[in-house]
Amino acid sequence: MIYLVRGGNLMPSRDVWRMPKAGSLAWLRRDREDLADPGAGDVRVRVGAVGLNFADIFACMGLYSATPGGAFTPGLEFAGTVEAVGGAVSVFRPGDQVFGLTRFGAYATHVTVDARYLHPLPPGWTAADGAAFPVQALTAWYAIDELGALHPGDSVLVHSAAGGVGLNALALLRSRHAQVVATVGHESKRAFLVQHAGLAPHQIIVRDRRTFGAQLDAALEANRLTGFHLVLDSVAGPFFKPAYRRLHPAGRLVIFGSADLMPTSSRPNWLRLWWQYRSRPRVDPLAMISHNKSVMGFKLIWLWSQVDRLAPAYQVLTRDITAPPYIGRRFPFAEAPAAMRHLQRGENVGKVVLEV
Repeated sequence: MIYLVRGGNLMPSRDVWRMPKAGSLAWLRRDREDLADPGAGDVRVRVGAVGLNFADIFACMGLYSATPGGAFTPGLEFAGTVEAVGGAVSVFRPGDQVFGLTRFGAYATHVTVDARYLHPLPPGWTAADGAAFPVQALTAWYAIDELGALHPGDSVLVHSAAGGVGLNALALLRSRHAQVVATVGHESKRAFLVQHAGLAPHQIIVRDRRTFGAQLDAALEANRLTGFHLVLDSVAGPFFKPAYRRLHPAGRLVIFGSADLMPTSSRPNWLRLWWQYRSRPRVDPLAMISHNKSVMGFKLIWLWSQVDRLAPAYQVLTRDITAPPYIGRRFPFAEAPAAMRHLQRGENVGKVVLEV
């Protein structure tokens, strides 16, 4: 616990990473503030690790629709040790190891959150494992089970399969006996998927924006498939329509990200983004009827208002994903800006976490 001197008294405090307003990653600053006792129904957690997500970067740049107005602390997921509980909390007590969600605010040494957003850390998992789990595992679950309506044996295209969502999706799809074709953005990630995820080389595509349609056709032929029942799209851009065209009748394309729009510098290039937005893929809803295909989109932060759905979702996830998440890079809490730049470059495999 860190203390500040206020009026001659020692007051508990916490360290946070703060954005004065959205606009540029360069504006992220470390700050210290008073730490209040948890209110009724709340739990204060001493954070051991924080999970990083593309949404953190988009929010800091002002490119995420759920970004708070004014100053805010980034971060959607964390794990650590329960330090104090408010009134009416009976499911947790000080000393419990937990992971949890927060609607921003996770880049901090302490987080106070409604107890319903917390879940016990699985036995044998570290705080880093817990912080790497909820956002991307829930994203994979919602895309596959809730929207994707997957059936055993279905053929599935998984974009960015070496990332956090992708690896969780592969684990869920393996448990559901799906036939998988995976894409990655760099050749180096192909070997990782063969070694870590058990995929065969002919199941993996290193995306080329100029020839992606031909790449899909070659992969379908190599895997003795005629199309996809489900596409999990976190990339969009020029990779959207080639995948959509190769959906089976009654196929579903679930889009939950737009990594192709990720700026490469600390702040957006608005002219480039304007052009990318103008040329974004479009689908004719009347043609969707004729072709009997579906496109569905979501952002996970929607689940914040559906808290009662979290517990049953975690039951499914901890049943079907038994191994801890793969963590590609760990950064000290003091190096949050460097961790975000590393994630922004798209070179990571698995999850990027901050360790407090």
